[in-house]
Amino acid sequence: MKQIINSQPSDMAGLYTLPLRMVMGWTYFSAFWRRLILENKLIPGEPGYIGEKFNHFLPNALGIKPIIQYLVTHPDALQRSMMVFTIIEAIVGLFIMLGLFTRLMSIGIFSLALGILLGSGWLGTTCLDEWQIGVLGITGGFVLFLAGSGPYSVDYYFIKHNRNFTQKRWFQWMGSGSFPISKPKTFVLAGSLILFGLTLFTNQYFHGGVWGTLHNKSVKPKLEISHISHHNSVLKFQVYRTEGADVYGSFLTGIHILDKNGKILKEFDHQELARLPEKNIQNHYVVQVKPGKHSLVIPLGARADVAVSIDDIFQKSEMYSLKLVDVSGMEWIERIE
Repeated sequence: MKQIINSQPSDMAGLYTLPLRMVMGWTYFSAFWRRLILENKLIPGEPGYIGEKFNHFLPNALGIKPIIQYLVTHPDALQRSMMVFTIIEAIVGLFIMLGLFTRLMSIGIFSLALGILLGSGWLGTTCLDEWQIGVLGITGGFVLFLAGSGPYSVDYYFIKHNRNFTQKRWFQWMGSGSFPISKPKTFVLAGSLILFGLTLFTNQYFHGGVWGTLHNKSVKPKLEISHISHHNSVLKFQVYRTEGADVYGSFLTGIHILDKNGKILKEFDHQELARLPEKNIQNHYVVQVKPGKHSLVIPLGARADVAVSIDDIFQKSEMYSLKLVDVSGMEWIERIE
């Protein structure tokens, strides 16, 4: 018996993606809603400033680190970028929910999700949160690009009312309707394989999730010590926090200057660090190292030059290494050259 395959109208694909359109649209529009309507998170220096979140991405971003570093060292450019970024999210999210210029907006979703993936795909203390958001956002954007919008969309309204521009090829690429390509199976397969490859690559790069040992850089704080120098009564060093949870600082409770046998020549305890003058701390980025109530607080992505007094160390030639001690008990040691 000959098998009969019934084809459905092209607008049905857009209908089936309605839940995806509504949910994805809100996830991006809600960024604007949270930052400007519920609260204003675009004011530098205020709690929750979105620029500080962007700074958290810096240490382990993939491919876009130079862009992030430029912005976090130029606060005015960072604020303008965050405002533009928020407006784009609002437009993309709203238009996707409305189904207006759906394919064009799906490219926006794809691009925004790619930025999330490359910038913060390494973050997530429990379930690789940002990586999952990134890869699913990219894939969802690709699906919406293929399907466009069906019924319950502005694009569909224009098509059903035979607006002249809906017959133009540009609308098929930017709006909805029949997918304007001669070999859709090849296009879909190629796109799917590329996205699957990107998923595997970033999963392995950020987390070792495909082979080898799993790792999560969001669990424990990690500090890098560099540029150690001393002159007369002052020892200077640079500290950079590269790992750990973005919502929780590293609380430095001790700075030890050691000789080659590990003996402490001078120690700064948590009380002294909490009283460290801010003039002794030269921050490089928007996120800043600051004295806290009981320690020196080092947020994720913060980089600063710190100066401490060593005027009571008489045998300065015996100074061999510098040790930083976190409240968790973790320690980091670097040789004093």
